[in-house]
Amino acid sequence: MGLIKNLNKWANRHTYLPIDLLRMALGLFLVIKGFQFVGDSQRLYEMVEASDTLAGSMIAIHYIAPAHLVGGLLIFVGLLTRWAAIAQLPILIGAVLVNLSGETDSTELLLAIITFVLCLFFTVYGSGKRSADYYFKMQQ
Repeated sequence: MGLIKNLNKWANRHTYLPIDLLRMALGLFLVIKGFQFVGDSQRLYEMVEASDTLAGSMIAIHYIAPAHLVGGLLIFVGLLTRWAAIAQLPILIGAVLVNLSGETDSTELLLAIITFVLCLFFTVYGSGKRSADYYFKMQQ
């Protein structure tokens, strides 16, 4: 717990508007991807179908879209940013692996890698000063 407090203090001292805008853009991107997966669940099923078990693919299908929607919203407003970014990491690792195996779509692969790196960054950096976390902390 002390490590997270130290990371928050460091992030709040070294926060910049472009980083907060980048966090918000990442959250918006994840929400849009979540809506795309909800709207075209067949495409999501085809991507996850590479796993051999039906149960594994059903769990993944019911995890990916809600995690993108809820996690993207949390990242956008800066509430529980680290936890929301951590929840995205398994999905993004899977997205990179799916794009590397079989037919490689370079655009989707690049988006998955960039999103993975950004989620790793915000896992360490946190949400910054322009966030709900910072607002609630200042209310105490």
